[in-house]
Amino acid sequence: MATSLAPRSDPLPDDLEDAIRRLKRERDAVLLAHYYQEDAVQDLADHVGDSLALARVAQRVDRRVICFCGVHFMAETAKILNPERRVVVPDLAAGCSLADGCPAEAFARFVAEHPGAVVVSYINCSAEVKALSDVICTSSNAVEIVRHFADRPVIFAPDRHLGRWVAQQAGRPDLIVWPGACIVHEQFNAKALAQLRVKHPEAEVLSHPECDEAVLAQSDFIGSTKKIIDRAIVSPARTLIIGTEDGVFHQIRRRVPDKELIQIPGMDESCSCNRCPYMRLNTLEKLYLCLRDLAPEVTVPEPVRLRALRPLERMLELSGPG
Repeated sequence: MATSLAPRSDPLPDDLEDAIRRLKRERDAVLLAHYYQEDAVQDLADHVGDSLALARVAQRVDRRVICFCGVHFMAETAKILNPERRVVVPDLAAGCSLADGCPAEAFARFVAEHPGAVVVSYINCSAEVKALSDVICTSSNAVEIVRHFADRPVIFAPDRHLGRWVAQQAGRPDLIVWPGACIVHEQFNAKALAQLRVKHPEAEVLSHPECDEAVLAQSDFIGSTKKIIDRAIVSPARTLIIGTEDGVFHQIRRRVPDKELIQIPGMDESCSCNRCPYMRLNTLEKLYLCLRDLAPEVTVPEPVRLRALRPLERMLELSGPG
């Protein structure tokens, strides 16, 4: 749930970045940004990370305001973990195809069809779906968490590609998977990747487990956004072919600017389909207005928040210190 105020018509300042830094101080705000944000937003953030790292940060924030530059479910997660803080986002339309493709009412029916199963939900879901879950996971810890329930049937939602990979890695061919997909990672083109491997035989291919199986089969390394960044930095390869949103390139280039980074093309090479359209809605202009007006604000109804809190806390417990 989210609320917004009527926009003011004041002109934007000439130096948006300086104005954002000033507003962060004045509002006692912490700025959290996902790796898929544009470079300038990442540079202004107090913490940049993947979903697991940002959840850990959100849990212990002591500022009055959390400004979340990511997508809507991430801001909801921050509010669930830290209800005393005001949580705002630059753009309410920054949603997620995975969350949208798993409506709570339909998921509740799916869960009811499998009585006795442990419900492991990927963090890319709504607060209402989290509230229906036993434990939340991210792409960083999904295999570890599914392995924890070796003696129980497990429902995994909402990404079918991540679910298939987790089932393989955890030795759980019986995993019950909700049939969702990420519109960005599903776009990566296996045929184009094969052509890139021929053109760059020395390159290492790093892919996110939300990608299609045909892409993962050609990848040298499979991992979360954070793990892809870490591997890119230490890889001996000077050319890296990457199968995730190219927002990660900024963090890689800061550490290893001499490496060549190539994103796997999408199915339609005439568009930027492999760049998340939701993440990129959070511009500097919208970030400035968000901090100026402290809106739009993200809230979660208390009964939903309390039910969603336990599976998130359990994820953090099972994941160990970070």
